[in-house]
Amino acid sequence: MNNHQENMTQYNAHFIDSLNRSGVEYAVISPGSRSTPMAILMEEHPDLTTFIQVDERSAGFFALGLAKSTQKPVALLCTSGTAAANYMPAVAEAAISHIPLIVLTSDRPPELRDVGAPQAIDQIHLYGHTAKWFAEMAIPESTENALRYVRTQGARAVFEATVAPRGPVHLNFPYREPLLPDYDGIYERIHIPAPIRLITGKQIPNEQQMNEVADTIHVEKGIIVVGELVNMKALPAILSLSEKRGWPIIADPLSQLRKNADVMDSYDAFLRDDDIKDALKPEVIIRFGALPVSKSLMLFMKRHSDIPHVIVDTDGGWRDPSHLATHMVRVNEAAFCMEMMERLPEQSSNWTMRWQTVNRAARTVMKEADGMDEGALFRQFLQAVPEGASVFTGNSMPIRDLDSFLFAGEQSVHLYGNRGANGIDGLVSTALGIAASGENVYAVIGDLSFFHDVNGLLGAKMNGLSMTVLVMNNDGGGIFSYLPQSGEEKHFERLFGTPTGLKFEHAAALYDCHYVRIDSGEQLAKELNESRDGVTILEAFTDRAANTSIHRALWKEAIYQAKQVLS
Repeated sequence: MNNHQENMTQYNAHFIDSLNRSGVEYAVISPGSRSTPMAILMEEHPDLTTFIQVDERSAGFFALGLAKSTQKPVALLCTSGTAAANYMPAVAEAAISHIPLIVLTSDRPPELRDVGAPQAIDQIHLYGHTAKWFAEMAIPESTENALRYVRTQGARAVFEATVAPRGPVHLNFPYREPLLPDYDGIYERIHIPAPIRLITGKQIPNEQQMNEVADTIHVEKGIIVVGELVNMKALPAILSLSEKRGWPIIADPLSQLRKNADVMDSYDAFLRDDDIKDALKPEVIIRFGALPVSKSLMLFMKRHSDIPHVIVDTDGGWRDPSHLATHMVRVNEAAFCMEMMERLPEQSSNWTMRWQTVNRAARTVMKEADGMDEGALFRQFLQAVPEGASVFTGNSMPIRDLDSFLFAGEQSVHLYGNRGANGIDGLVSTALGIAASGENVYAVIGDLSFFHDVNGLLGAKMNGLSMTVLVMNNDGGGIFSYLPQSGEEKHFERLFGTPTGLKFEHAAALYDCHYVRIDSGEQLAKELNESRDGVTILEAFTDRAANTSIHRALWKEAIYQAKQVLS
């Protein structure tokens, strides 16, 4: 083995082993030449599981889904040039959603940069401030100092990705040719010391500050809003705080709290009315986790900007786009709830009962959706999906229909969505990344979102993964029918409705997927109970105008019934 090959082999082997021993169990690799040293040694590592996805944009979201499911950092490797730029959408989603990704981009060495070399772009700080931490790695060497350095960088990458607020980190590796390492038996024939141990701890609530918060929220009429939480262990404590204080919980679907029959689930319908918003005005709002899906709920909170708004978020960040927060609390959510329960007395649930009465009236109406309307199909989908499965919901209309038609006490599945950047790209791949962790995945995705990432299906074929996906095909951007743009009749269809006429039966054949056209709710339920290997695509064709009309009619009736019980 020549000196260059020894440097390349030792350096990368020490780095990969450090990643693995610091907590990285999975790597997603997009094939390429410049990444050869890292890719081969990843494949050789006995304790690292690798997945292949040719398209880098899809690969980024595949890794995101895998990290989302396992709650562990996932490594993501590509070659140099525009391949690395294609990771940006997934890096952005990971940053906002606090998902730990370790992005490893291969690069030309310094002498081949900015001189017209092929497949060379500026990769230094390629993701800007979107990446939590960036390191331009040294040219590989196998000296003791160089190997200690690269082991430390591996451990630090894991630490930076996983310490709150969690998120993506980026390391850029310049490699000189030749690129092939001497990989055979590498991890048996060399000794790699353990990497540095980086240790962090939980934030401890400050007693005086907790007393101040308790004084602020010592009121009768409070509400608790719960969005998607990283710290799922906090949910029982949030429920306990709600019960002791007699305050209703407004549970976003991704909070996983709709397993509890007592939470509010139809608020998106009845909070569309200003009179109801005022009748249900609280004296304090406490919000846990990510922003809720419902725009009605966000406008409700914004309407009552004159009351205290307490945001509790142990994972950091500043999730307050309406600038409503009066208290930003960065402590463990469960610890916060325990501190408040110690300081605040138990009180009656009359206030909660008022909310529940309104919520029940609206829920009864929303349950009337039937036929091939997308809301009704979504409800039938949720009722037919096997208990204990994982449901990944796409953005635009699917996530809103999840909010509207997942009723409290009926949730028997774990719910996922990409609600950081809220994009429609990479959704197929994110769902497949969740499936790669061993979960039984069912996805609901709109036709434009499915088109955006149809090439992500290759990840299932190449990695032997199974998933069922329901494509809601309304021939375009259904969400725009609910927005002010829908009034622009002259330009609406071309610029916003964007009908494509696409049908995905041929895409299913291209990627060796099983395909079924869905014509009824009964057929959907039957197909969801079929057990198949590989990807099954269920395509339901719906009408955008009819969907809009039915949704608006349901909301109108829900508001009417809610007002009746309030009067």
